[in-house]
Amino acid sequence: MEHYDIAIIGLGPAGATLARTLAPHLTVIALDKKQREGEQGFQKPCGGLLAPDAQRSFIRSGINLPVHVLADPQIFSVKTFDLQSELQCNYQRTYININRHAFDLWLKTLIPDAVDVRHDALCKRIEKDREGYRIQFVDKGRTHEVTARYLVGADGANSLVRRKVYPQHNIRKYQAIQQWFTDKHVRPFYSCIFDNDVTDCYAWSMSKDGYFIFGGAFPMKDGKKKYVALKEKMASRTFVFDEPVKEEKCIVLCPSRWRDFVCGRDNAFLIGEAAGFISASSLEGISYALDSAEILATIFNEQHLAPNVAYQKRTAKLRRKLFGKVIKAKILTSAWSRKLVMKSGFADVPLAYQDQVL
Repeated sequence: MEHYDIAIIGLGPAGATLARTLAPHLTVIALDKKQREGEQGFQKPCGGLLAPDAQRSFIRSGINLPVHVLADPQIFSVKTFDLQSELQCNYQRTYININRHAFDLWLKTLIPDAVDVRHDALCKRIEKDREGYRIQFVDKGRTHEVTARYLVGADGANSLVRRKVYPQHNIRKYQAIQQWFTDKHVRPFYSCIFDNDVTDCYAWSMSKDGYFIFGGAFPMKDGKKKYVALKEKMASRTFVFDEPVKEEKCIVLCPSRWRDFVCGRDNAFLIGEAAGFISASSLEGISYALDSAEILATIFNEQHLAPNVAYQKRTAKLRRKLFGKVIKAKILTSAWSRKLVMKSGFADVPLAYQDQVL
């Protein structure tokens, strides 16, 4: 049985960044559900917007985005709709519009050859033993077992590693549903939609490569019914829908308490959304995935004697920032406080045209 210093479960932005930045003297295996290339296999349902904090991570690393991961068009504002107050504002934003699947595959190409990457592999079981962790996974139809001193969960909202390390841990979850349509709007746009009648989170839309994506985060129960209800409301407000090209669903976490952020223990670590590192106010998680991976890589590369303690300490600033997003989310998802913010007109950029109206 092969033994590694580190086993990484999941190669989204968090896992791929960790695998890329670990020192070459460490032996690493990384398991990922996605295939090496192409459109087949697992794809992460995601709107695909790269926030400024995520952009800063690439600046620090000296990495530039290749053209093939960019989506068309690049839009510099978000239309915000409040269906309770019948208000609409337009806020400037500097997101980069990306093809999320192409972005994830590109990140994997940056991983050094020394890392043992298993594509299209599914982790089935994790057990703690004296050597660290025993990991069972299926690769190309065959079952394999390896051991590793350190275990890293970068496996997203429904993290197997988090469930193993924190079996009693509960965090608020939503069902994210989005559909893709041929874009027939006069002007491409992003939007953020609040409607407390269907969800206490929020919904979104965006134009991408000739498609119009409409989605939202809804209660786990009756999520599809709530989605359809909101879609009908927005169709009456000049959103243009025809038959969907495809539909995507996934679980998304939404932290609401300080204890929702879990870093790991007993030589197991959680990064990215697996740790609850996702913004409660926007559900943006790529920037926190990149940041937490960089922090953990530094600790491993330093060969820290108490890596769990060090990771807990060094992510404190990141967790405080995320807790601030929890407070912001409470303001934005409350109908009366949201109305006050939008009615003030603060940071609203008036439009010289009005294609989308309430």
